[in-house]
Amino acid sequence: MSSSPSLLSTDPASDAVRTSPNVSPSRDFSGLWVPLVTPFRDGAVDHAALSALALRLAAEPIAGFVVCGSTGEAASLGDAEQQAVLATIAGVAPGVRRVLGISGYHLGDTAQRLRALVDAELAGVLLPAPLYIRPSQAGLLDWFQQLADASPVPVLVYDIPYRTGSTLARDTLLALAAHPRIVGIKDCGGDFGKTRALIADGRLQVLAGEDAQIFPTVAEGGCGAIAACAHVQTARLARVITLLRQGRLLEARALWQPLLPLIEGLFEAPNPAPIKALLSGRGEMAGELRAPMTDAGAALTARLLALDAALSSGD
Repeated sequence: MSSSPSLLSTDPASDAVRTSPNVSPSRDFSGLWVPLVTPFRDGAVDHAALSALALRLAAEPIAGFVVCGSTGEAASLGDAEQQAVLATIAGVAPGVRRVLGISGYHLGDTAQRLRALVDAELAGVLLPAPLYIRPSQAGLLDWFQQLADASPVPVLVYDIPYRTGSTLARDTLLALAAHPRIVGIKDCGGDFGKTRALIADGRLQVLAGEDAQIFPTVAEGGCGAIAACAHVQTARLARVITLLRQGRLLEARALWQPLLPLIEGLFEAPNPAPIKALLSGRGEMAGELRAPMTDAGAALTARLLALDAALSSGD
């Protein structure tokens, strides 16, 4: 077995991954996406820390950033703050593709927010089901279709029942795949049979949304991941995805399995408290969160720092 450094090395010729000929580059969301945290200091967005974080990650082999998602505590950010966060990231890392999280429960207001993005230079938007309402499958189908009609950019459906209260059924997702602007899914649905069906159907790009499910999802044919854990050990995670998409299972497993204790630890407390604690311990930002989020605690933070350091020393 090769050592970790050779596994982490890159060779453009050997690392080429095939993309479906039916997927244009502008609609291809393959690879590792980082759902950025939003640093705070003294109650305000810390744009200096955000800039430094984006610059560090922009140098890694990532597909792009997801901005103002749940990991970014978007629900606690005002509209002006969200716009400022997006502007900061676009300013410091203009060459990195950006997907913006958009959520809500008022159809007209959400559609208007989407229309306003026409000049935002986004790769896409990430849309969950309407929060709190719990509509029927017909209502969910209509919700996503109308918002996709309004969106000026490609749409990734965010299937995350434990945050929205709504489960998107397999048939609903397959129906949404017929919409020309709906191109993929961030899969946090918790139903691997549904995941397999979407991969087999082939019309939606399937991105793992649960960090611990990256390996099985991509091994089954998913195209990548949107993963909070990718704030750290980024190159290693990106390499796992590349190897899996090339069918190099044993090499991918050798890199993946040592990551699991860190990934599990990062979700022992509600996201993004643990990843913020780890980044704070690394000196990249304050560990500050907005209520009702609470910090990860000293014991978990110390364990995460030790796990991260051990992985880094082994590269």
